[in-house]
Amino acid sequence: MNFVKHYTNLAMFAAVLLMAATSCNDKPAEAPKAGNAVAAENLKIRYIDEDSIMANYNLAKDINEAMLRRQNQFDAAQKQRGNEISKFGNAMQQKYQNNQYLTEEAFNADQAKLQKMQADAESYLTSLQQSIQNELNQSQIQLLDSIDNFMKDYAKKKGFDMVLRKSATLFIDEKYDVTKEVIDGLNKRYNKVGGKVAPAPAKAPEAAPAKAEAPKLSTEKPATPGQVDLKKKD
Repeated sequence: MNFVKHYTNLAMFAAVLLMAATSCNDKPAEAPKAGNAVAAENLKIRYIDEDSIMANYNLAKDINEAMLRRQNQFDAAQKQRGNEISKFGNAMQQKYQNNQYLTEEAFNADQAKLQKMQADAESYLTSLQQSIQNELNQSQIQLLDSIDNFMKDYAKKKGFDMVLRKSATLFIDEKYDVTKEVIDGLNKRYNKVGGKVAPAPAKAPEAAPAKAEAPKLSTEKPATPGQVDLKKKD
């Protein structure tokens, strides 16, 4: 069983990437006192659609591509190790069925080798899983910091009192939507510095799946290859 759960786009990956609401003020804005409705009406409030930002911000796209490469790397490694273990286990089964083990020691040696192959595969895949998880965590921090820092500067320059997330509101008029402007600003800044997410390690197993979707990593432990049944058939 693959430890990676597939998903369709970075917006779903963004279940762990939801942006915190951003304010242009260094101090939290105080709620207007009762009867002071005029002050509330004068607040300059705008909102952003976080799903649209995740789908169109180049940094988010690059992270998605990097995670897809890592997904492919894990899938290929899992497939390769599984094939090697299955091949050796089937060979053992065949030898046992054909009475080709002349001594118990020979059989035990192959059995020990099979168990070591299984343990090594589990250890390798677990290590690779942790490496991918760490990379994902760092990418999440990078993305959130990038958006948060931009939004603070953007709101201050525009003189906004608040910039809200669309998903955090029950209703807000579309005329207050600044999503496109924010996306353009994020990409302009990102492209200016020539930023790119670091690619996955160059060395990867030869086999690769024909098609894969962008990954959402979990902490599920990779499945251990099954033990080969060496009992003779009737």
